[in-house]
Amino acid sequence: MNWANSLLRIGLTAAHKLLKTTWFVRRPRTFGAHALAFTPDRKLILVKLRYAPGWRVPGGGRHRNEPAEDAALRELREEIGMTAHGRVRLACELEEAVDFKRDLAALLIVEDVVYRPRWTWEVEEVADFPINQLPPDTTASTLRWIETLRPHLNQR
Repeated sequence: MNWANSLLRIGLTAAHKLLKTTWFVRRPRTFGAHALAFTPDRKLILVKLRYAPGWRVPGGGRHRNEPAEDAALRELREEIGMTAHGRVRLACELEEAVDFKRDLAALLIVEDVVYRPRWTWEVEEVADFPINQLPPDTTASTLRWIETLRPHLNQR
């Protein structure tokens, strides 16, 4: 199965690079929703995507009029196999330039997440970590978002 994963990673990475090329030309306005999802024992859930390096918070795109909370919960169900959650709160929205896109990223905090990872095309691995012991290959955007939201993380 390792060779199949390698082939899938190569194909998805190539497709993502092609998308980035179209974004370079079009410079689209996009909307995202990303969740700092915490297990009941306060570990942060991160994902590793097949087409991009590093550990990152789960999330993705949302439609212009889709509520950020709905999009973030949908992404958690899709990416980590979330089966239950507690409190959900919008922490902030950030304007970001990502991969030649102009993105409005909604960052949400989702507490008491219970999940059961399942195989998906997009996500290679799901794991949870103490917030002060993240893996060395955690993405810069994830680290930046955690620092931005740190004042909100201890509010229960």
